[in-house]
Amino acid sequence: MTSNPHSADKKRPAIKRQAEAPVPTPYGHFRMLAYAESATERMPHIALVSEHFDPAQPVAVRIHSECFTGDVFASRRCDCGEQLEQSLHIVSQRGGVVIYLRQEGRGIGLINKLKAYQLQDLGLDTIQANTHLGFDADARQYDCAIFILQDLGISAVELITNNPDKVEALKRSPIKVVNRIPIEIPATDESERYLRAKKDLMGHLLEKI
Repeated sequence: MTSNPHSADKKRPAIKRQAEAPVPTPYGHFRMLAYAESATERMPHIALVSEHFDPAQPVAVRIHSECFTGDVFASRRCDCGEQLEQSLHIVSQRGGVVIYLRQEGRGIGLINKLKAYQLQDLGLDTIQANTHLGFDADARQYDCAIFILQDLGISAVELITNNPDKVEALKRSPIKVVNRIPIEIPATDESERYLRAKKDLMGHLLEKI
């Protein structure tokens, strides 16, 4: 497991709720809320809140870090897009929330993520590629997600994740994690090496790899 658990309780993030509107999707009807420091921010964090949302109960929540290649173009190098799709199904059925954080490539951005892919194609694993570029193995932080949960009045969650670091980040916050909902995607020829690195080197709770 990585040594950077991304403490989320350092200081209150500067973001606030900037706009919201209903958004019907193939997965269900949601309310989309945009969070940013400024109303002019072009890439705000997003919360998709199911129409059956009830913050008085433990809420099924997916905290999903942006993956442009997987979420938009269905890249088979990772499981991110399929995890997002399954999460939308789950939260629609259970009255939950998907929080979409703008921290592409585990926090290194899309350009560096593509550079990391090049290094992986030369034989490095996903952690070695990030550190070779001068970044932490996982540079994500979850303080903004915790702020959004609190803004929505959520105090207890069933967290949709395989990542124990994400669970620990919330456990150090005022949010109570009452359950973890696994979301494991079967490996493909293209994603197997990546998923094995997540399991063996980052401690992700994967049983099918």
